Amino acid sequence: MKDDNCIFCKIANGVIPSKTVYEDENFRIILDLGPAAKGHALVLPKEHYANLFDLPEDVAAAAFVTAKKAAGMIYKNLGADGLNIVQNNGAAAGQTVPHFHIHIIPRYENDGQKIGWVPGNPSDEELSGTLSEILAKA
Repeated sequence: MKDDNCIFCKIANGVIPSKTVYEDENFRIILDLGPAAKGHALVLPKEHYANLFDLPEDVAAAAFVTAKKAAGMIYKNLGADGLNIVQNNGAAAGQTVPHFHIHIIPRYENDGQKIGWVPGNPSDEELSGTLSEILAKA
């Protein structure tokens, strides 16, 4: 299913032109127009899924296999020093387009990017409580 109002559906299906790194029958990988670093690419399924939770398991598996192949090509051919694979779900997590996608972000020494978080310091009791909450609702 495609969403006629979704910009990523339009890009993934070739309605809107893009700088395509890779394409097959299920995915298009494009260069991000607002890259975090040189070679920052997006893995877009051609079908519409709002987020990870809407994705069928076979499509999720194929998306990450496809991302791995493209990431290797990008990493090697651009001479990156590292690589981030990022996948956001929901506005609070940084998802700005409600169409599942995976970011492939090559990293270079001293590139100035900060992709990460401030580590917390929970007690063992807090971790145990969190674990209980997760498992109680599994």
